[in-house]
Amino acid sequence: MYDKASWIGIIDEVSYEFGSCYSQPSSNMDDSGMFSVQVLTSALNIWNLSLVPFASSNPLAVTARSNPVEQNAYICNFKEHWFTIRKLGYQWFNMNSLLTFPELISDTYLSLFLIQLQHEGYSIFVLDGQLPPCKADDALKVKPAVQTIKPQLLSEI
Repeated sequence: MYDKASWIGIIDEVSYEFGSCYSQPSSNMDDSGMFSVQVLTSALNIWNLSLVPFASSNPLAVTARSNPVEQNAYICNFKEHWFTIRKLGYQWFNMNSLLTFPELISDTYLSLFLIQLQHEGYSIFVLDGQLPPCKADDALKVKPAVQTIKPQLLSEI
């Protein structure tokens, strides 16, 4: 059993260790909120999902390059920005937070878009595994989205 003075000592020690650990620079996240691929990989592991580099010789990546619409999602990174290209219902969406709203992408354009991102220097990953259920996925299977206007970059408005 600990007395009050012992508890205060333990709390002070834990607080000091937490504070010194928190103040150390981390290669997994920076001050802007940018996080590493290792952090993203750990987070996806919770749902039994993993990332496969799009340009790799992994069979999933080879399949994705030859027929990208057969996948469920791609995660893209350039410098300090991550975004997802995801299939919802039977349609593809560019879920880039730099856009005013998600951009509908045709099956034909998906392949060209991925190639364009590669040429621009993006790291692209194929999401491997079964995505958790999503209400938007179910709704868009019943009533597909129609996009009459193209989203703008937030920096342009």
